[in-house]
Amino acid sequence: MGVAPAAAADITACLITKTDTNPFFVKMKEGATAKAEELGIELKSFAGKVDGDHETQVAAIETCIADGAKGILLTASDTSSIVPAVQQARDNGLLVIALDTPLSPIDAADATFATDNFLAGELIGKWAAGALGDKAADAKIGMLDLAISQPTVGVLRDQGFLQGFGIDLGDPNKWGDETDSRIVGNDVTQGNEEGGRRAMENLLAKDPMINVVYTINEPAAAGAYEALKSIGRENDVLIVSVDGGCPGVQNVKDGVIGATSQQYPLLMASLGIEAIKTWADNGAKPEPTAGKDFFDTGVALVTDQPVDGVDSIDTAKGTDLCWG
Repeated sequence: MGVAPAAAADITACLITKTDTNPFFVKMKEGATAKAEELGIELKSFAGKVDGDHETQVAAIETCIADGAKGILLTASDTSSIVPAVQQARDNGLLVIALDTPLSPIDAADATFATDNFLAGELIGKWAAGALGDKAADAKIGMLDLAISQPTVGVLRDQGFLQGFGIDLGDPNKWGDETDSRIVGNDVTQGNEEGGRRAMENLLAKDPMINVVYTINEPAAAGAYEALKSIGRENDVLIVSVDGGCPGVQNVKDGVIGATSQQYPLLMASLGIEAIKTWADNGAKPEPTAGKDFFDTGVALVTDQPVDGVDSIDTAKGTDLCWG
């Protein structure tokens, strides 16, 4: 006998995000909630208290297992430490899909729905180098990363940016081991505005003449801008970022951020819920994008100052596609 499809009302899914305050995860929750309602699935949502709150995420996975959920959508704060809990869920028959942030290793999850985060970084790196032109050879770069634990999403964006800018990488699986003298240093932001301000202040103390700032996301970029503004440097430093939220796109339009790589959290989450429904119905797992080890949900560079050789969209188009 074949497996009878589960009645939708019998399907419970879990969404576990890093926080419930970052607009990116708020939008992800909206996407998951809307798709769950459409498909008649009960969705339970959990979030860390802050970005990096690993213990709360482990507890949430254990709750989802105990509740008999069919699947979990997860944006992991600590991409390697979470793996034993994820394995426990999979051993109990749950489909685990990483959203946005690949686990380490990536195949610790059944599937990953994400932006190509290396490409997202590479686009802003190429753009920054192109915008500077000959001055790129003498750039002074501040790197505002995510966390000391170096989650995959932070490493991929950082290393993508450096490669795009034309800087030789050390070990591409971590940041901070590069030897190019143009890099002033790395500091961590926790992906929020206050962290971005503090990290920018720390790097300016090392070298007040930084003129290019890579930021892990747009809240961190907003904080970096405030730190630069406080010393009168806001108009002569190029800030680049990743996210594509509506406030971030507005910051590109206003000249706070030079360019940002836009990602699509609503799509990640809705596709994830559809995948859990399919898994519950017939046991089929989602397939990755051809040639990649994850399902690529797309990325676009948003800037009003396009440079030759780097595909981009302007802020008008970015606003049509933005979230948050």
